[in-house]
Amino acid sequence: MSALLEVKALKTWFGNDKAPYRAVDGVDFCIEKGQTYALVGESGCGKSMTALSLLRLNPYPASHIVAGEVRLGGQNILSLSEAEMEKIRGRRIAMIFQEPQSSLNPVLTVGQQIAEVFKWHFNLDKEAIHHKTIDLLGSVGIPDPNERINAYPHQLSGGMKQRVMIAMALAGEPELLIADEPTTALDVTIQAQILDLLKAIQQKTGMAILLITHDLGVVAQMADHVAVMYAGQIVESASRTQFFNNTQHPYTQKLFQAIPSKQKREEKLTVIQGSVPPLNRQFHACRFAERCELAWDDCHEVEPRWISNEAHGVRCHLYDSDVHAEQKAHQQSFHSSKLSQVVPADNAILQVNDLKVHFPIKKGLFQRTIGAVKAVDGLSFELRSAETLALVGESGCGKTTVGKGILQLVPVTSGNVIFQKQTLNRLSSKALRSARASMQIIFQDPFASMNPRMTINNVIKEGMLTSSIKDPALQEAKVDELLLRVGLRTDIKHRYPHEFSGGQRQRICIARALAAEPELIICDEPTSALDVSVQAQILNLLRDIQHEFGLSFLFITHNISVVDYLAHRVAVMYLGRIVEQGTRDEVLNNPKHPYTQALLAAVPRIHADENVVVAHQLDGELPSPANPPKGCHFHQRCPHAMPICLELYPDSTPLSPTHHVKCFLFEENYGSANTN
Repeated sequence: MSALLEVKALKTWFGNDKAPYRAVDGVDFCIEKGQTYALVGESGCGKSMTALSLLRLNPYPASHIVAGEVRLGGQNILSLSEAEMEKIRGRRIAMIFQEPQSSLNPVLTVGQQIAEVFKWHFNLDKEAIHHKTIDLLGSVGIPDPNERINAYPHQLSGGMKQRVMIAMALAGEPELLIADEPTTALDVTIQAQILDLLKAIQQKTGMAILLITHDLGVVAQMADHVAVMYAGQIVESASRTQFFNNTQHPYTQKLFQAIPSKQKREEKLTVIQGSVPPLNRQFHACRFAERCELAWDDCHEVEPRWISNEAHGVRCHLYDSDVHAEQKAHQQSFHSSKLSQVVPADNAILQVNDLKVHFPIKKGLFQRTIGAVKAVDGLSFELRSAETLALVGESGCGKTTVGKGILQLVPVTSGNVIFQKQTLNRLSSKALRSARASMQIIFQDPFASMNPRMTINNVIKEGMLTSSIKDPALQEAKVDELLLRVGLRTDIKHRYPHEFSGGQRQRICIARALAAEPELIICDEPTSALDVSVQAQILNLLRDIQHEFGLSFLFITHNISVVDYLAHRVAVMYLGRIVEQGTRDEVLNNPKHPYTQALLAAVPRIHADENVVVAHQLDGELPSPANPPKGCHFHQRCPHAMPICLELYPDSTPLSPTHHVKCFLFEENYGSANTN
């Protein structure tokens, strides 16, 4: 292979010359033709700004490239004019952005947006562009491309939008594709489809990929070479095999140790204390020293040089032969602290019986009801005191609506929600407010769930409206206690939500939830948008408060590694119904429903020697809850579908006292011979 892209000493700074913000501060790397090069690290370390700088799309004049070279096929593209760069963008280098919804034009159809690329870079007539657009949509796995070409972005699911973004990027037949967090907001099943699609296209066209992500599972599946960024610099670079078998930099080691897994159930996850240092200063020492447990005097006084050994490079004094050996001897080892196990009680604090939440579809001048979106369609489970029940499934299956239905935040169509022996959906408004005081919810987006005009002090006090603390002085003391409990300083309580990071905002939301003295907390994807290091802090916190207060958690997520670490029991949801539920080990180690098997098989694994459930690749997307398929809702995507599956919905079959599945494969009259 030969070098396609060479980046040398690239620096992209923000602000003025007196105190510039060094977002990218001397980055070097090389991408070969046909290679997948992964760039990983925490938010704010400079990954996305590096990618934007390669295309000279960094926001100008707020930022500017102050030094370095970016050579594409030997040509330094930083010296090209803007007119010359327009011939490179989309043609030789294309980019998939992190959020497809904000990257697509809402007033143009999918076909029009892809056609723009063909018009700009190729001399094609209208008919040829139309045919190539349809072919391209089909090649990225979009069904019915003849119909979808006229669809608008809002008419597509998240997975479909990401496929359209890939189609737009591929339209110019690029030599290098930059994929900036292409699967962050996607379910594991859609993520697997997107990653498989990128690999297939790469094998067919020979293009190189620069993959920006913080998901090490995706890196293990996709990358040929891996580089770790921290505070504007690359601190470690290695082949995929070297990277996963012999990580060297303490920061990289911490990232690995922060990943939740079943092997760490009895331990607290490793947390990287502190945060990325402010980049508006000149560095004269190791940038990670303030957060590193292995640091000694040299780390705080001397900037480490790049040490390279057989294509494995690292920026750390530990591997520098010029550093005195006696100083290295003072290094410590990382230790994990044991975590007390929470044993759920026998009594059920919450019972959900045949819950249905249907939203009417209205049409016409008189808004007549012509149908219903069956978001939750006959769902039953129970939750015990001090227990964590994980509710997993693809986006659109109704998980969040279940949480809102339990809290009576949306009207319940039928069924019962029994909390502390009270049927919530039969209570008066006054009685419901009193009963709901013992239940709280932590939303997926902490910033959107806080009033931006309220200080943190008032945000947390808002949670005390139903608590037993009424005295203002005691409330102030309680706010301080809660902030310390969630790992925040008390002097931040007079600041506003926009002044905090995502992880800090989520801690504030947890403090607000605890202020109400609840017995049940519904956690709706509380870690989905967080870096692995911040996620570890939140998971440790949830485990600690569950042990201390005996709280019950309904944990809504699609992150299976989090489920494996945190949950006692697991319920798998598909199109408004639970298709399998049981203990954590029963569902994750011995899944029976074909959907559960496909869901688990789609999870990227970091270690190749892990046991992975062998299952059919889950094709297609979730059907519309407004028009669910007849019979078993999963039969259109199921490799084991039988004629009975197209006609009837299966009943629940007990496999053990705690393990139940809804599948004809396990009903005696239909599938007893196919249960293995």
